[in-house]
Order: sequence, then C-alpha cells, then structure tokens
Amino acid sequence: MDNNYWLSRTELLVGSVNIEKLQKAHVLIVGLGGVGAYAAELICRAGVGEITIVDGDKIVPSNINRQLPALNSTLDKEKTEVIGERLKDINPSLKLNIINEYIKDERMIEILEDKYDYVVDAIDTLSPKIYLIYNSVKKGLKIVSSMGAGGKYDPSLVKVADIKKSFNCKLARVVRKRLNRLGISKGFKVVFSPEEISMDAVIIEESENKKSNVGTISYMPPIFGCFCASVVIRDIVKAE
Repeated sequence: MDNNYWLSRTELLVGSVNIEKLQKAHVLIVGLGGVGAYAAELICRAGVGEITIVDGDKIVPSNINRQLPALNSTLDKEKTEVIGERLKDINPSLKLNIINEYIKDERMIEILEDKYDYVVDAIDTLSPKIYLIYNSVKKGLKIVSSMGAGGKYDPSLVKVADIKKSFNCKLARVVRKRLNRLGISKGFKVVFSPEEISMDAVIIEESENKKSNVGTISYMPPIFGCFCASVVIRDIVKAE
C-alpha cells in the first residue's frame, strides 16, 4: 500500500500541511471500551502518526453490544491486543505504544511524562478519570473527556463543550464538583449528552471499579467516541 495514497481523501479535505500535522502528532487514549476504541480507530484512520493506548481489561460477553473489539472470537483477549492489531492493520507505519494496565496514582503521572499533542479520556471509573484529567490539565496537555453515554438513546443531543458549560449529566456534575475542589473549573472539552436517564436502565451493584451498571445501546458509545476523535483531529489541524 502506498504510504500516502491511503490518506488521499483526507488530504483532499484538510490539505497536505494538515496531513503533515496529523502524521507528526502523538495522541494518548486511556480506556478502550465503547467510547475509547472507536476514538482510537478514527484517530488512526485520520493519519495520526503515533498513538498510545491504555487499558487493563479483557473482552467479556457483555461488551459485545457496543464495543469495537468485542466479538465472539475475541472473548477473553486483552482489549489493547485486539485494538493494537487493528490499528496496525489500518496503518502499518503507525508508531503504536501499548500499555496493558489499569492505571492510577503515580503510574498515571509516569505515563503523562511523555509528550502528547492530545489526551483522550475514555475511562468509566471516577477516581482514575479525575486523576487523569487533573494531571493532564496541570501539565498543560490538551484533553477531551467523555462523559456518560450509558442510558442515552438520542444521538442528536450529544454535545461538545468546556466542562464548565456541561449540564444535565450526572457524571459531568460529579466531575465538575471533584475538580472544583482541586482548583480546576474550566479549560478542557467534554463530550456529553443532557438527555434524561430512566432509572429503569440502572442496576445498582458493588464491584471493584463500579457501583452501578447502566443500560447501553449499540450506537451511543461509538458516537461519543466519534465526537472525541473529531475534537482531537480538528484541534490538531487548527494548531499553529
């Protein structure tokens, strides 16, 4: 495959200068579930030259309804392995860094020491999510964070805004509250939907990483991933 021809349609839209920007960019994507895996693929297909993917989970049957790497043939495989192979199959020249870990605390700070043009937060567990956002903002890294796609049906309501302008989203409200305590009230973009969630779609259960499970439909997490990817790509292209 011609190393440049596969990006010809993208170049027609954004121009050769911006293709070069994308090829020189390095994007960190944390979380490869329903949102993050789609964001990773679309960022790769846009021609970003270096991607670091982070996730410590394996694929389980309940992922099949919405997650890109989840097939019957991939059950019990590491998400990073499946997505990594897919990204390299899209672009064999991609510089791919794989971190197969559930990251938190000091390890997250270590990972953020690298140079990134953008960070995608697709973590669905609150504490590491807050920690990633806080440390990215403090380091001056551009970050887009996905809020909750669970319990949502209507794709036309999905929005991108500064965290300060997010509304009617339970996860965004909690994130704002936690970050306000840490001295951050604005300065990074979130993808969110103000659509009301029916409590019939929520099951309360205690596990290591979650206190509840929320019903999901096939298309909503991917749409959130598309929005995250669009923020990354458009901001890289616009960067001076």
